[in-house]
Amino acid sequence: MLTNPNQVKPFPLKTLTRLSILGAISIFMSFTPFGYIQLGAIRVTFMHIPVIIASIFEGYFGGIIVGLIFGLSSLISNLSGPLAPVFINPMVSIFPRIMIGIISALAYKKTKNASLTAILGTLTNTVLVLSMIYLFAAQSFANIRKIAIDTLGKFLLLVGLKNGTLEIIVAVIIVTAVVKALKSSFKE
Repeated sequence: MLTNPNQVKPFPLKTLTRLSILGAISIFMSFTPFGYIQLGAIRVTFMHIPVIIASIFEGYFGGIIVGLIFGLSSLISNLSGPLAPVFINPMVSIFPRIMIGIISALAYKKTKNASLTAILGTLTNTVLVLSMIYLFAAQSFANIRKIAIDTLGKFLLLVGLKNGTLEIIVAVIIVTAVVKALKSSFKE
């Protein structure tokens, strides 16, 4: 029982449980083929889905926490790969993932529409990651991918269209199904 009005209020068990499960799913996905799927020359991610779900059920706080977990795991998993010089920058690896949580929470708060929230959360990830690469790691990325720096913008746009489209479709299907199932199970 809180006796001091300045005392920190504990999180409800339901919130801690959801965030723990979604955070654990993010970590699991990040270090297995379930999080990043290589499709020929492109690498598609579904790591943003737990962040969107956390944002829907736990608002900004939940989205930021799971987004941070996604960002940190993205940074760590890329440290041993060819894109390490790009993803070592937290503006590329962490910032966009936190923003997924913020934008998704805002979208759901305003619309109460899980499908639209999934679309906006996915777009946030795709647009911000590619934009941050362009702004903060253009030369490194171009060197790694062996493309001319003057074609980098077109290359990133093409990657965004290819990856983003598939990621949006999968996110809408999974987020909508999970939200519907959880809402009917727990009668929120």
